[in-house]
Amino acid sequence: MKFTELKNFISEGGGNIFLLQGEDAYFSGKAEEMIKKAYLQMPELNFASFDGESLKGQAIQRLTDALSAFPFMAEKRVIRVTEFYPSETDYEKYLKPYFAAFPQTAVLIIVNSASKKGAADLKRKAGISYVDCGKADEEEVTRWIYLTLKRASVTASAEVCMNIARYCLCNMSRVSIETKKIIEYKSDGGTLTQEEADDLVYKDADYRIYEMTNAVAAGNYSLFYEIAQELTERGMDGMSVLNSLFSYMRNLSAIASSRMSDSELSKIYGMKEYGVKRTREQARRLGVERAENLCKVIYGAIAGVKCGELTPDSAYRMVCSQIFFAQ
Repeated sequence: MKFTELKNFISEGGGNIFLLQGEDAYFSGKAEEMIKKAYLQMPELNFASFDGESLKGQAIQRLTDALSAFPFMAEKRVIRVTEFYPSETDYEKYLKPYFAAFPQTAVLIIVNSASKKGAADLKRKAGISYVDCGKADEEEVTRWIYLTLKRASVTASAEVCMNIARYCLCNMSRVSIETKKIIEYKSDGGTLTQEEADDLVYKDADYRIYEMTNAVAAGNYSLFYEIAQELTERGMDGMSVLNSLFSYMRNLSAIASSRMSDSELSKIYGMKEYGVKRTREQARRLGVERAENLCKVIYGAIAGVKCGELTPDSAYRMVCSQIFFAQ
């Protein structure tokens, strides 16, 4: 289920074993809070936490023993285990029989940031309620920003909300912080303008690299230079800017020239399908051939610095001149 479906799932009876899996710390943290609020009483006596790395083989019995302990003056005992990736053998031996007769006095919360090769696929196991805590897509995040601002009596257009989501790369931890900042700034309510959003919301460095690439496609040297200056003021030197630009351009070229589907590429690059689609659109604006040529130019400049043939500053200037002034 999606994070947004968890509240209803719990209110309708829910389950006893929850797997919160995904890289978005905001979703996993809020999901854990929601489960604890529903089931946990007297946490100082009825809550325990384990590091999943320490639970291998017979050590898994420490977890099942904790789950079997009777709650103190409460209906449930809640156990959390983080980064828990049991092997298929360990699952079959220690967990499957226990989960089949799971005690009604216990709730287990498994918090995993990702799946792990060679580990049992817990989200497909019987009795486990899987909550997707991966990054939300742009539409979901935009809707969340819009509704959260609306509840605080702040009106914002869909376009402004979408831009905020993009500035934060749809990272809900970042989005929640930036949205809270906006609500505090607009404490008297009213309408949030795009200019206010641009002044208030910190733009992620990766998003600025994305904007730099758009500036290249548009031949806008002033914007390119403005973004590069902003990144260096944040602590990135010329080489860091070149490395970030090269990494982005390399992925852009690879995605644009690939015949694989958006779904397949999203798994390879750890992106949402929507992100892959947007990358392909950006590549079309820039031109695949030009993107590949710029990759070679940037790589050559970085190699020149590493070999001592160029200084970081001269490498950066050479790349800029190649981008905008080479025939």
